[in-house]
Amino acid sequence: MRRSAACGLYCFIIVAVIATRAQESSPVEIKINWKSSGVVNRTTLTLQAVENPFLRRGSASHDNAWQSMRDLRASYARLALWYPYPRLSVAEISPPTAVQTYWDFSGMDPLVEDFFSVVNGRPTVLCLSTIPQWMFAGTDPPPLVPPDPNVTVWNYEQGTALRDSSLREISDYYERLARWYTKGGFRDELGVWHSSGHHYKPAYWEVFNEPEYEHNFNATEYTKIYDAITSRLHHVDSHLKFTGASLAVPDQGEEFFKYFLDHSHHAPHTRLDAISYHFYALEKQPEAIETEAPNFFAQADHFLSTVSKIEGIRKQLSPSTQTQINETGCIAASDQGEGPEKMSGASIPPSYWNLCAAIFAYVASNLSRAGIDVVGASQLMGHPGQFPSVSLLDWTTGLPNARYDSLKLLIANLSRGERLVDRDVNTPEFYALPIRTRDGRRQVLLVNKTLHDVHVEFVGDAVQQLEYVDAASTGVQTRGSLTSNRVVLGASAVMFVRLRQNAQ
Repeated sequence: MRRSAACGLYCFIIVAVIATRAQESSPVEIKINWKSSGVVNRTTLTLQAVENPFLRRGSASHDNAWQSMRDLRASYARLALWYPYPRLSVAEISPPTAVQTYWDFSGMDPLVEDFFSVVNGRPTVLCLSTIPQWMFAGTDPPPLVPPDPNVTVWNYEQGTALRDSSLREISDYYERLARWYTKGGFRDELGVWHSSGHHYKPAYWEVFNEPEYEHNFNATEYTKIYDAITSRLHHVDSHLKFTGASLAVPDQGEEFFKYFLDHSHHAPHTRLDAISYHFYALEKQPEAIETEAPNFFAQADHFLSTVSKIEGIRKQLSPSTQTQINETGCIAASDQGEGPEKMSGASIPPSYWNLCAAIFAYVASNLSRAGIDVVGASQLMGHPGQFPSVSLLDWTTGLPNARYDSLKLLIANLSRGERLVDRDVNTPEFYALPIRTRDGRRQVLLVNKTLHDVHVEFVGDAVQQLEYVDAASTGVQTRGSLTSNRVVLGASAVMFVRLRQNAQ
């Protein structure tokens, strides 16, 4: 979604050539036409939380981690309980017999309770994605699930065909999960009542996570299962909305979306409230941060092009369906593949977190311009053994890193209802998005796409205040009572520039 920065009276005018590293003191001059109407921002920025031992009660990082999430005040946060920790994500590890069932929420409940406590009544997305392994045919012997819930079982998800082709078994399971968390309990396969006392009200229930990877469902298979589950959950709560697809690799998913968004492929009255998919900038191999930055931004541009294609499909087939891009982040090379050195988190430099903060700000602001409904940063807590390079927090303390600080800054300053005026500026070195706030103030989001300082001069506007996160700072920095019309973007900076109300 790159846009021309010079397209006439109603666009930005870049009056100087971008400074080179040898000419960093020469500012780039930008003139903003604040009279242009622009578009009203309808995007909610948020995050996802994924279950793991570091978020469990009793861990050293538990209190700070959940408090950090509370402090974000994020709407449409996503709680995803997925397969690496089966006892924290599956409520019925063993299949029922004629005389006994094996329902156990002791691992899941504290995580769900903590999540709903910190969101404090704001709308949420609940994704209980892991299907009990015993529901799949041809997986004997089943994977061993140790009694310790903190042990990862990376081979838990096996099989591609459900043993019950009528889909009654899987629908029963998800209806009981929904009743447990929204209706206070359920009756099991033997008619025994299980009481939870939970009456949570998630706004959306997301059906599975990355189904093209997890059990390799194709669009036809997924659509049938989606219809069966959502039909049952709709009867549990008629106000519950549903998110579908949740693709890991959207640039390979155009045919999937064409099938899923075609209402003729669904049972009557099936709700297609939202689709979802993901983006991660992937480090191909361990590399210097100087080459990593342009590679990450190139991947971000490719993703934005993919979004444009998928939005075209959605608008044609199901224009009332929303779009939730609910996993956005970076994954270091050390978190990919196998081996004892993988996922240790030991080789992640501080500059990596700032680069990933800039990537999220760049993607999120472009998606806001494109009208995407929800954009979520992934994830609250990664840790050694489970994608540490995707974390928003320090897993040893539960306290923020630069990715979290930048997300908090974005949630506070790029919110729904604000007007994105004129056109954005997108150069190889920086990105700028002009914003007219709901109370009429002028501000500009600047993102430094490089590891060196970038100097920017606003023509016709004076700078009043800066709020930013960059590689040289710790936490969100604020500078006020300014009178210059110049700012300096530090390495990987995410900055909001508040401008004085000068007449043009």
